[in-house]
Amino acid sequence: MSRARGPGAGPGRAPAGRGRGWLLRLVIAFAFAQGAVSMARPAVSYRALALGADETAVGVIAGVYALLPLFAAVPLGRRTDHGRCAPLLPLGVVLVSGGCALSGVVSSLPAMAAWSGVMGLGHLCFVIGAQSIVARQSAPAEQDRNFGHFTIGASLGQLGGPIAAGALISGESGALGRTSALALLVSAGVCAVALTSLWRIEHRRTPGSRAMNQPAKVPVTRILGARGVPAGIFISMAVLSSTDILTAYLPVVGEHRGIAPATVGLLLSLRAAATIACRLVMTPMLRLLGRTALLTTSCLLAGLLCAGMVLPVPVPVLAVMLAALGFCLGAGQPLSMTTVVQAAPAEARSTALALRLTGNRLGQAAAPAAAGLIAGTAGAAAPFALLGALLLAAAGLGLRGGRAPRASSVPADPASVPPEPAPVRDREQDDSTPLADRNRS
Repeated sequence: MSRARGPGAGPGRAPAGRGRGWLLRLVIAFAFAQGAVSMARPAVSYRALALGADETAVGVIAGVYALLPLFAAVPLGRRTDHGRCAPLLPLGVVLVSGGCALSGVVSSLPAMAAWSGVMGLGHLCFVIGAQSIVARQSAPAEQDRNFGHFTIGASLGQLGGPIAAGALISGESGALGRTSALALLVSAGVCAVALTSLWRIEHRRTPGSRAMNQPAKVPVTRILGARGVPAGIFISMAVLSSTDILTAYLPVVGEHRGIAPATVGLLLSLRAAATIACRLVMTPMLRLLGRTALLTTSCLLAGLLCAGMVLPVPVPVLAVMLAALGFCLGAGQPLSMTTVVQAAPAEARSTALALRLTGNRLGQAAAPAAAGLIAGTAGAAAPFALLGALLLAAAGLGLRGGRAPRASSVPADPASVPPEPAPVRDREQDDSTPLADRNRS
């Protein structure tokens, strides 16, 4: 009886009477953390150039950002599955702030690469902890909406971070080294602001706390073998790779087509704003279409729009295409989170989310390299055809993976399962009461 009155009695159900203030604080913290990273990454490249790095060295430094997360993601996910999520959030903020600040004061390229890796590790810690909190404290019917609102924080950071970096960094009169260092120090302070929103984020008692009593680790092969998990990982990787390549190669396309850099910046901001708009209206779209249809349709349309960007269309048409593309890309990330969470074993959801982030990092490393090879042989706009094919493949996987069974929502703790009625029926059959009388009762 006492267990029935406790908060979070059902699997995947948010504790009663809690409200969603925790989600708002999490979105605010994520916006500052992501904004700091989005501001620091171009600043790191400019700082490396000021220290004498060539294009290859800049690429290596940027790649180290994703290197440590590749090795740390699964161990961090396992640790979160068997404990609390909230401690990862301030740890991530401290690592990102420290990586930004120290990247701005060191004067050697190897040291910059090392602190860039620390920054990437901090971002990973924050994202794994935050996504796990959303998964634990959201009822199954609320996960799509809550993940959509959570990723608004990332979109806000991605929108404001590069603008702030561009306003601070200047190469005039040989000031690139000084202004890029200033941008890195400012980004460290921006990330530190996230600490002010991290109070009472995680509920004291959540359904995920039962995992602490289950020391057995779910093998990675079993997680990846769950229907829906590989599809969610691939969709997330395709969407993130599309966003990264779009950001990297639209300036190149603009240069070839005579589009001014300021106009290219406005086009990229328009894409980011459309992504935020998509996530704000995620709930009515889900109500209208359902998750599988929305995921498949958004990836399909995004693939066609990416492929269409190969055409030399006028700037107003390109703006409309980018706005539509940003809107379509806005659905993929939050819906892939829900797909992975609901398809993975209940006791390994944080590990599954970590595997999804590992796929993202692999995509961030491999997709730009493949795009560069294609652009070198077939032209600057050719990578968009590759993105179109990648997103069309994601649409096909979304159609299959979106139908993944929800077996993972069954509680893993036997104590939370109601007693089986079979023994009661056995006793009834042994009763001396006539069968007809029992039926009338």
